[in-house]
Amino acid sequence: MDAEAGSGNASGGGGGASTCCYYALLGIRKNASATDIRTAYRKLAMRWHPDRWASNPGAAGEANRRFQRIQEAYSVLSDKGKKAMYDAGLFDPLDDDDQDFSDFMQEMLVMMDNVKNEKPDTLEDLQKMLQDIVNGDEGSRGVGGRVPPDGARRARVAPYPQQQRR
Repeated sequence: MDAEAGSGNASGGGGGASTCCYYALLGIRKNASATDIRTAYRKLAMRWHPDRWASNPGAAGEANRRFQRIQEAYSVLSDKGKKAMYDAGLFDPLDDDDQDFSDFMQEMLVMMDNVKNEKPDTLEDLQKMLQDIVNGDEGSRGVGGRVPPDGARRARVAPYPQQQRR
């Protein structure tokens, strides 16, 4: 793990995502859990913290660069939205506008998780929906043909009466 963290994959000052792999920098696999990410970060942050190298001015600069890269990697991989963008190749640490996109991606991930956890319709449910549509009873169902969660039926509203012209 330490060899990967100090391999120089991100040479130069703050090269960012375009010059290194955050997973390799922290010495973890792409499918690492949040706990694994945090543990790897803490271990490397303790090792490369600039205060530990203050007595050796020659190594202090390199330790500071490594510490900054480790912090950058952790800040991305510990945030679900940024991590999703990074994994998709869309994250740019130098672009300040990424926060809005990160928020959007976070909302999308939550919505996708909610859809995964939703109980799928049974064949009987689908047949009933089709029968209701054919019989013209689609007004009793909620959005997407689903019955509202409270089981309440929606009343049909009669069209607004037309004023008779004189």
